[in-house]
Amino acid sequence: MTTAATLERLTREELYEMAKERDVPGRSGMDKDELVEALADREGGPDAHSASPERPETTDRSIWKGSITFGLITIPVGLYSATQDRDISFRLLSAEDGSRIQKQVSADTGEEVDWDDIVKGYEYEKGHFVTFTQKELDRMPTDSVHTIDVVRFVNESEIDPIGFEKSYYVAPDPTAAKAYELLIRALVRSGRVAIAKVTLRERESLCELRPVDGTLVLQTMHWPDEIRIANFERLEERADISDAELKMAEQLIEQLSGPFEPASFEDSYRKALEKTIHDKIEGNEIELSPEEPEPAKVTDLLDALRASVEATKQDKKSA
Repeated sequence: MTTAATLERLTREELYEMAKERDVPGRSGMDKDELVEALADREGGPDAHSASPERPETTDRSIWKGSITFGLITIPVGLYSATQDRDISFRLLSAEDGSRIQKQVSADTGEEVDWDDIVKGYEYEKGHFVTFTQKELDRMPTDSVHTIDVVRFVNESEIDPIGFEKSYYVAPDPTAAKAYELLIRALVRSGRVAIAKVTLRERESLCELRPVDGTLVLQTMHWPDEIRIANFERLEERADISDAELKMAEQLIEQLSGPFEPASFEDSYRKALEKTIHDKIEGNEIELSPEEPEPAKVTDLLDALRASVEATKQDKKSA
């Protein structure tokens, strides 16, 4: 297994090539540190994923450094990925001869292009681009490039979770420990969360800062104009629901209610895929589920609800 220390010795171009082979999502927008972290997470393969169901810990590597600012207070911090992609990645191969499929080629010449020769371009007219170097993109004239700029404190219940994107842990520099702790305690006492703006990977995002078990968590959010409006003709006319159907549905909800315990859930698809990968490697016969069956037609909604309530009662008894 390749360690982060080994990956550190590779050039950015070598890291990118490795990320391309492993089909790491978002690799084109990652800097060297992010590529090292993403590759270190993926290097273990299926066995590393299934060896321990324990939640992984954060790495010592921050993906961004800057400051939280609110009022005249500045808190130097680093951002650390709060989640880890545990999906199984596949390399693209030719079905004919098993050779790898390469993607980083020039559309004009068909030849591969070195990392150092790649710039980012914005197509303002068909076939016409303005180009940017990474240095130019890192120095856009906006405060949020190097700061988490707090603009408002709000009640968390006012935020629709549909807007949330990715989560990060926010850790302070040693010199900012007191100001960091002060912000956490003030947020807890006020019962509010902070709304801020931050720029990550050439994209400014709205974000939420909230305290979780003594640590600040930053969650990037979609801008309001990025969230689609639900517009379905079939929902314009509301169906008639009887009191008996509604009461039975509420009873079913009650039967299936309980505390949210994330550790009690598992990714069954990934688990089955890991087993199938192992069986293919060992030359064993693989087990596949039958073709997707036709869904059962519900002729009477109330009867289906009653049957569901009874089934959940039986499940609880046998559990």
